[in-house]
Amino acid sequence: MRNLFFLLLIVVAPVAAVADEAALPKESDYYPITRFEIPEGVVLEASCFQMMPDGKMAVASRRGEIWMISDPFSQNVTAKNFTRWAHGLHEVLSMTEKDGWLYITQRPDISRLRDTDGDGMADEFEVVNGDWGISADYHEYAFGSKFDKDDNIWVVLCLTGSFSSKVKFRGWCVRVNADGSMVPTCSGVRSPGGIGANHLGDVFYTDNQGPWNGTCELKHLVPGKFMGHPGGFAWYKDAEPFIGSKPTEPESGSRIMTEAKKIPEYEPPSIHFPYNKMGKSAAGVACDLSDGKFGPFANQLFVTDQSFSTVMRCSMEKVQGHWQGACLPFLEGFGSGSLGLEMTDNGGMFVGGTNRGWGSRGRKPFAVERVDWTGKVPFEIHEMKLKPDGFELTFTKDVDATTVTDLASWKMTTYTYIYQSSYGSPEVDHTEPTITKAVAGEDGRSVRLYVDGLQEGHVHELHADGVKSSEGLPLLHPEAYYTLNYFQTEE
Repeated sequence: MRNLFFLLLIVVAPVAAVADEAALPKESDYYPITRFEIPEGVVLEASCFQMMPDGKMAVASRRGEIWMISDPFSQNVTAKNFTRWAHGLHEVLSMTEKDGWLYITQRPDISRLRDTDGDGMADEFEVVNGDWGISADYHEYAFGSKFDKDDNIWVVLCLTGSFSSKVKFRGWCVRVNADGSMVPTCSGVRSPGGIGANHLGDVFYTDNQGPWNGTCELKHLVPGKFMGHPGGFAWYKDAEPFIGSKPTEPESGSRIMTEAKKIPEYEPPSIHFPYNKMGKSAAGVACDLSDGKFGPFANQLFVTDQSFSTVMRCSMEKVQGHWQGACLPFLEGFGSGSLGLEMTDNGGMFVGGTNRGWGSRGRKPFAVERVDWTGKVPFEIHEMKLKPDGFELTFTKDVDATTVTDLASWKMTTYTYIYQSSYGSPEVDHTEPTITKAVAGEDGRSVRLYVDGLQEGHVHELHADGVKSSEGLPLLHPEAYYTLNYFQTEE
């Protein structure tokens, strides 16, 4: 009988553990994904979205079409909700709307379209600006922003291939003004995947791993600055009247912050997305401006990853006048490679998918999906902020004081990337800082981590697997990756 009792313990204990694991909260409890039914026979490689004044959602395809989706917030969006509005365009990757016109950024230009006779199809097409170059190279994508406060559209232009700029302003950010003129704005762009502004109007874009990019990155576009890849330096001969002379070329094999101190024009990446941890192909950028309608992440930036079919989240701050911060997981399981991203004022998140040419975890060749907040708040790291002697973390719910102050709940490592002309970089220069003390905040939703060994220019990878909420639940996502370019000098 005694042997039988122990046998039952061996058999039942793993089953109980599995049952407990299954009972833990999951992403879909808070942010379920609604998959739209695309019309049969239509190849809709969804690249970008734009909410229209009539309540329809415009969605563009890499195949050069624009579709209008009626009732885009309904529980079930079927093929009947889709109507083709325009076609014959050249790989539309961004859209924005103003004064009855839909402005599109496509490979050769910014154009604007409208429906003048009300039949549900665009019938007037105008080129706004096409002063950049285009060749037959597959890599020459063009991503445009929404209108900024001065009615400019910012455009980031992929290089010709990964290394060079064969035609005008490839590897640059340019701005197209309200009068249709183009202003060269930043050099050093490699392979963007998306562009968008934060809640203050500062413009960011994603750049992808490759030459001079050790991993995928989020970069702040500041007029006159150099973004890191010198492949487009030839076009300073046309840009000098706008932004000055060519900066010093970086030294291959160096480190980012070493070169940033030598090259005043160089603006280091605000966030590194660690390769094969957070993703492999950072793409669309959007800010939650819904004032809480999408949950507890108001004013934070969200970024898609095409390869991993995910959406990531960014907690950012300005330190010594430069944006930097942490990236955190948010949501996985999209049907195709997550590319286009749109967040609406009423709390909807629209994600467009495509995997042609790149591949993705999501196995469908294309997808149009929406994410909604259920009203339940997940237990998450809300923000990660740098202090002179460590970090302060806030949480979305009350945290258990015992686990959050237990040093065994935390683990931190750091690393950086080689800044080099060859493709990508492994993680290098690893260190293991010591978390010496964890002090719970009086608000019940924060902790101060005191850290010996903060590293300039390193990603600080933090794991909080032991932290529990006041209800005894683990963090939905217990990891965060903070890019520390500049030390905090003030409390």
